[in-house]
Amino acid sequence: MSEVIIRPMNLEDISGVLEVEEASFAGPWDAEIFHKELCENKHAYYFVACIEDRVIGYIGSWIVFEDGQITNFAVHPDLRGRKIGEMLFGYAVTFMADKGVERLSLEVRVSNIVAQSLYRKFGLVSGGIRKHYYTDNFEDAIVMWVNLK
Repeated sequence: MSEVIIRPMNLEDISGVLEVEEASFAGPWDAEIFHKELCENKHAYYFVACIEDRVIGYIGSWIVFEDGQITNFAVHPDLRGRKIGEMLFGYAVTFMADKGVERLSLEVRVSNIVAQSLYRKFGLVSGGIRKHYYTDNFEDAIVMWVNLK
């Protein structure tokens, strides 16, 4: 496998991110949402993982004062199991810590054991349940968080 490069997401990446998004989620975000995140949300920071010129994964986050929130995160299903998600998540965590984030949180599906295991590698712990959080099937979300400082 060629080298994975992680870098800030730009507008030209949206089509590649949409491929990952649509292959990963039953209720994918559309191009307009990503465009607004990149152009209008001063709290948003998005990164892509690429092999050569192909977007193979992405992670989105918001930073508001000392709080960080992972908004969305996916690696293309064809490339899962190769530690790309771990690299991407680690990159985002380091970026947020460098920006002064003290607390990081996210929501994850109760059924997504693989993602929960990844988040635990970075010290995140369960902090509660958001009932019927996901609109596609009303599955509960586990709120996970970690103190970075």
